[in-house]
Amino acid sequence: MKEFMMLFRTEKNDNPAPSPEQMQEMVKTWQDWIGGIAAQGKFVATNALGGQGKTIQKGKPVTDGPYAEVKEIVGGYIIVKADNFDDAVELSRGCPTLAIGGSVEIRDVMVFDN
Repeated sequence: MKEFMMLFRTEKNDNPAPSPEQMQEMVKTWQDWIGGIAAQGKFVATNALGGQGKTIQKGKPVTDGPYAEVKEIVGGYIIVKADNFDDAVELSRGCPTLAIGGSVEIRDVMVFDN
């Protein structure tokens, strides 16, 4: 099996923060989806990403980010094991990001032999 990274992208919005009940519901939805992948033995790792960041470019000053003008944000990722891209796509279909109009970008993880 190969490893694939799924990047969760959503549109930036100015909606109010979710209530504690809504937050619990969202967390449960994510736990159920990731738990289903883990139950298949295909889970490797996951994390949500915070709202702060830095951008580094050669010859330029370090800048803060993400930026207010950015319309799309990467909110987190999961690394899964799958036989191929089609298998990884199937695993992504239940991602909670899709239910709120977001998208999932799937990338194969390259392995370099020493």
